[in-house]
Amino acid sequence: MSGTTRSWWGWGNVEDAVVGPERRELTRRVAEMLPGADLAVHEAPPIASFDLPAGRVQAPPALAPCASAATSDRLSHSHGQAFRDVVRALLGKLPHVPDLVMRPTSEADVVRVLEWCTDENIAVIPFGGGTSVVGGVEPRVGDGYSGVVSLDLTSMNRVLEVDTTSRAALVQAGVLGPHLEAQLRDQGYTLRFFPQSFEFSSLGGWLATRAGGHFATRLTHIDDLVESLRVITPAGAVETRRLPGSGAGPSPDRMFLGSEGALGVITQAWVRLQARPRWRSGASVGFAHYEEGVQAVRALSQSGLDPANCRLLDPMEALINAGSATSVLVLGFESADHPVTAPMERALELCRDHGGVLSGGPRPTDSPDRPARGAAADTWRSSFLRMPYQRDALAAQGMIVETFETACTWDRFDRLRAAVDDAARDAMRQVGAVGVVTCRFSHVYPDGPAPYFGIYAAGTWGRTVEQWDEIKAAVSEALIGCGATITHHHAVGRDHRPWYDQQRPGLFAAALQAGKAVLDPAAILNPGVLIDPLPGRRDGAAARGHRVSRSTDEPGEFR
Repeated sequence: MSGTTRSWWGWGNVEDAVVGPERRELTRRVAEMLPGADLAVHEAPPIASFDLPAGRVQAPPALAPCASAATSDRLSHSHGQAFRDVVRALLGKLPHVPDLVMRPTSEADVVRVLEWCTDENIAVIPFGGGTSVVGGVEPRVGDGYSGVVSLDLTSMNRVLEVDTTSRAALVQAGVLGPHLEAQLRDQGYTLRFFPQSFEFSSLGGWLATRAGGHFATRLTHIDDLVESLRVITPAGAVETRRLPGSGAGPSPDRMFLGSEGALGVITQAWVRLQARPRWRSGASVGFAHYEEGVQAVRALSQSGLDPANCRLLDPMEALINAGSATSVLVLGFESADHPVTAPMERALELCRDHGGVLSGGPRPTDSPDRPARGAAADTWRSSFLRMPYQRDALAAQGMIVETFETACTWDRFDRLRAAVDDAARDAMRQVGAVGVVTCRFSHVYPDGPAPYFGIYAAGTWGRTVEQWDEIKAAVSEALIGCGATITHHHAVGRDHRPWYDQQRPGLFAAALQAGKAVLDPAAILNPGVLIDPLPGRRDGAAARGHRVSRSTDEPGEFR
């Protein structure tokens, strides 16, 4: 955004940090919820205080214009945006820092970077907006490499073509959310993909992590919006055919969606566009009993109504972030084609059937402008947008404030929620952190919800990372033990690897390793995420014969 400065250590823009009255009110609420918590404020160290060792590698002359060894660049590319990343930065403990940051401006630059790094045995960490919360962009690669390069694609940020007939666009992977939407808006289109990280994350990052957007049902995963991909690997370029659908074998797109930069660098994609919505309607519905809210959401998810927003907040989540003493369902519909009064009325009828009461304002009506959501829904939406900034503020005050998300089938949800609650509370007791556990649904499907749990605990300054790691491990074991997924939309990275290794089938892991050996024979791409390379990986010298087959920005043959 123009006139703003990205924080090197925490979320978002420096100008948007929690300060003044907002911080005082936040501190007051936490002190009321957790009496006795030490909420002293700790400031991030200045960049100038870091004495980084000199980089171990130097870019060749052809790549020198793309390279930066500036301390600010190296530090800001050394971590993502998880709680543990933020706290380690606040403590000045960032042991894994890239030697260089490379900013290619063309696909040809990407090719040259991968060729150089393959030859010199340099690890490459593809980097978009840097909003990973699972260690996905952290240069924690071990000692087997001569250096580490962070490959920042944000200079490759244009919408190259819009196909108005098929309603699709060819987009470079480095574009951040707001810039993408700005380029589509004049033609009346939207990608309609708005994760919480939207302002600071990139299309390539969404694709590489199989990200989930804000919308609760239907076309919420980036997978659903991809028509084709172009990927540069150390062994060659891969470009998939533009098709609305295909039954021709396993999907090559699916191989790279969610690959987290371990198989190749996504440089551009054809994505499916939507007409910009004209009609919206929103409401908040209260439930005296949380279990009634769960049943109402299950009925909604299986009704075929496909609400755009269907977030159920448990009483603690509603109290902290929506100012309500009961469970709240934040409900919304939107359409570019037709009014949404009828689906909203039917959705509210289903809610009433399960004890729901429309709360916080008048009955919602169709409007091409801002919807009438109700007080609780409006309060929660404002809190949702401020959550990452408030997390950083509380992290600097010794609080453990972090989330973990998952998905399970409806028949397993009650057991899962109880197991997670028990595991988190027991782990908090063991590490000496007093706190609460919250739950909301971020997405819902006909066969199950995606619960999003939150931890708010008074930690011990200087130990909060270790305390959180213990809590996270306990909860992750509970997720896997209950048959849920280790992640619904936050990716695997390095932090989820132990539990992802348990979740995936063994033979699939072997097939994935074999695929990496073909695409990345020197195993330089994002080492440590998803899988380990096959034993005895080939070094750069042995991989020199594997070159990218197309090193220009010319369009592919399947346009």
